[in-house]
Amino acid sequence: MVTAGAQLGLDFDAPRLVKVTPSRLATWDDCPRRYRMTYLDRPAPARGGAWAHSTLGAVVHLALRALFDLPAGRRSRTAAAALVDRYWLGEGFRDAEQAGRYRQRARGWVADYAEDHGSDEETDVVGSEQWVSVATGQILAEGRVDRIDRRGDEVVVVDYKTGRAPTTEHARTSRALALYAVATERTLRRRCVQVELHHVPTGEVTVWRHDADSLRAHVGAAERTARELAVAGEALTAGGDPEGLFPPRPAPRCGTCDVRRHCPPGRAAAPEQDSWDLLAP
Repeated sequence: MVTAGAQLGLDFDAPRLVKVTPSRLATWDDCPRRYRMTYLDRPAPARGGAWAHSTLGAVVHLALRALFDLPAGRRSRTAAAALVDRYWLGEGFRDAEQAGRYRQRARGWVADYAEDHGSDEETDVVGSEQWVSVATGQILAEGRVDRIDRRGDEVVVVDYKTGRAPTTEHARTSRALALYAVATERTLRRRCVQVELHHVPTGEVTVWRHDADSLRAHVGAAERTARELAVAGEALTAGGDPEGLFPPRPAPRCGTCDVRRHCPPGRAAAPEQDSWDLLAP
């Protein structure tokens, strides 16, 4: 069998150069200053508190991981709702009333998902919150995949979403999902070109199948970003100016940046948002 990695021309045994995760790459692309404060500065600067939407997403992810650790016959609505209760946290919500309302929503979401997707005997889960990695010759890309399913001779990357419903374009353009596909193939030694976004609140599944060209393009973009952040990091270590090497990129997203207190341009770019403002209505 010719794997997607072979079609990409990747040398899976190449030496490691720059270790990256999709999150690190995305942080650099959004704002080099935030990247520096998050990953390089020691001691790390104080960061903001919890965000309600992040708490909600984390609870749903934990519940679904535990759900798919159960045999298919035990993935019931009742079990799913109970798992949300087991992992529930109220951090970041406006008050107890709001937290309780979203807790009930999450119980319903996960229960519906279990009913629609969890009891299918043909859902062959081969990895849940699994760490995968791949060396491409220039980077070591690694990360944790929400779920990996076996579908015939292939495996599929499944990513859970709890915010606004994603589109096919989100699946197609997601560098994180593409890197997860390449890394999953390397880790499991099984062809992986399909990525799926599972919107838990609605149960909708958005699918994209990559080809060798699209995966190569995503890997190339990741390598370019990795080179930029590596060069900046090396220059910083050599005594370079942190402000010049890691400039801010002010944008509306500065309103939710967890290091905005240390960034005057970010504070000027957008008003600070409350910790529950990013909850989907």
